[in-house]
Amino acid sequence: MNIKSLLHWTIILPILSAVFYFSGLLVHEGWFSVIGAALLIGSVLSAVHHAEVVAHKVGEPFGTIILAICITILEVSLIISLMIAGGEKAMTYARDTVFAAIMLILNGIIGVCIWIGGVKFKEQFFARTSATTSLVSLVAILAMALILPNFTTSKLGPYYTTSQLIFVSFASLMIYGTFLMVQTVRHRNYFIVVSEKEESDTEIAEPPTFFKTFMSLGLLILCLAVVVFMAKALSPTIEGLVEDFGAPKSLVGVIIAAVVLLPEGIAAIRAAKNNKIQSSLNLALGSALASIGLTIPAVSAVCIMYDIPLILGLDKKSIMLLGLSVFTVMLSLSRGKTNILYGMVLLVNLAAYIFYILEP
Repeated sequence: MNIKSLLHWTIILPILSAVFYFSGLLVHEGWFSVIGAALLIGSVLSAVHHAEVVAHKVGEPFGTIILAICITILEVSLIISLMIAGGEKAMTYARDTVFAAIMLILNGIIGVCIWIGGVKFKEQFFARTSATTSLVSLVAILAMALILPNFTTSKLGPYYTTSQLIFVSFASLMIYGTFLMVQTVRHRNYFIVVSEKEESDTEIAEPPTFFKTFMSLGLLILCLAVVVFMAKALSPTIEGLVEDFGAPKSLVGVIIAAVVLLPEGIAAIRAAKNNKIQSSLNLALGSALASIGLTIPAVSAVCIMYDIPLILGLDKKSIMLLGLSVFTVMLSLSRGKTNILYGMVLLVNLAAYIFYILEP
């Protein structure tokens, strides 16, 4: 690798972002926050580039799995660090973050991908078996983790007992682990669709070398770490802006979740623009599954170890919005092809979610 390659912006920006974060300058407001936000966006774009390099080397669906799991692990570390620090929001932080991530993925990322694909190609085709496999796993974990706590009787309120938390954690891990086995080994063909149009329209590029792949993997992890930690550092500034506009504080969690999901979102949208909606759905649904399937067990373990109260059950309004989103996605992906209407309906669902945060 020559010097010009080492000076590429996708390498320089995440390193500058890490130096800027550890310098402690983000504690200051004003221009330092603006610089931090710019470096944050640059790190997001760098993460997308390195994720695409890794995905090109390992192929589908492993490339999308790597990006999804990397972001989820870092998201989990962010949630756990804030919960251990304590505070009034500690009990609901995991629930609110996971719920926001799921709503943004199902309605936002999938909605934008389907809408863009519908505008550009009218219809895009994917394997129905892949969507069914992902959604049946996601619905089961969502129901047990975020809805069932409101209806159990061993402990009043939207709480689980310790034994119930342990059961739900193992159930989530079993479902997600089996899904990964199905996606990568037993039924890998469910998640791969190569149409004649894609083969004719896509230029076949040489895969990157092993050195470049491992370098991109390391830089991808660095980029994602910078995104998560800088988003956490910028959260007081974001919270101040939200309060100045008179919006509820719960909007802060949505904004931070959106920033953390940007690498996945941009990668999925690029795939949809290249008529690869299968890759977009693999990434989006896989990320949703990883987000809740790994987060709930990790957070539950920490809460049990440190005796931290954990609220998982959603309120009635959130349950309705979640049910609407899941049902709409299931219908939209039931035929194996998409059009612009499905994308528009999902985007309206996203607008309703944001609107009812602002106007509860």
